[in-house]
Amino acid sequence: MKRFVVLAPALLLLSGCSSNWGWYVVDPTTTSGWNNLKFMASGMYYTIGMSVTAILMSVVVGLLVAMPGLSARHGWRMFNRIYVEIVRSVPVLVLILWVYYGLPAVSGITLNVFWAGVFALALSDSAFQAEIFRAGIQSISKGQYEAAQSISLNYRDTMRYVILPQAIRRILPALGNQLVYMLKMSSLVSVIGMQELTRKANELVVSEYRPLEIYTVLVLEYLVLILIVSAGVRWLERRMKASDT
Repeated sequence: MKRFVVLAPALLLLSGCSSNWGWYVVDPTTTSGWNNLKFMASGMYYTIGMSVTAILMSVVVGLLVAMPGLSARHGWRMFNRIYVEIVRSVPVLVLILWVYYGLPAVSGITLNVFWAGVFALALSDSAFQAEIFRAGIQSISKGQYEAAQSISLNYRDTMRYVILPQAIRRILPALGNQLVYMLKMSSLVSVIGMQELTRKANELVVSEYRPLEIYTVLVLEYLVLILIVSAGVRWLERRMKASDT
């Protein structure tokens, strides 16, 4: 098994030398190949911008939706449950299409492709964020609440200064996973014309007729991007653990 893992990349490179493969379209040593690579990489700006904006919005909305789920009142808990179940049940691609094409017909609000993608991604992810925050807050022991009450902190300050800082440390890996998920799901926004990584690759395939080579580069682009994000999340986890000690 180990020998196969070592030999697999070498076999892939050797097969790439076959005359049936057209790696020249993404060969950085040629002018056309370098231009194609720059064209594909130009979608990185929109992929990162859309994903980061959407994850920030979904975290805020998710936290606001999670709070009613912790209430002692049945009505507030029902609001949380209905929101989570409905939003979580709609596929991301369907939600993107509905926001871009359906929202103007229903409300008269027209969004450009960037904000339609951000809104759809943030809305879809907010249901998952709400469950992550709810689980993280519920994992904090009741003693923390009692300690906050003993020094006369109200509910808002208790959440702000005592509960949420501890909960965020516990749910940070899950939040990192959602950012990775958001980066991958941003590729679906290409269906409405967003000029992100996947859309750029699709346009290049239409002009060059080399889907295998171009989509292989696309896979590597997402791989590098997600590995960087994962390394950043792990670094943040270590920093938080160091600050605790």
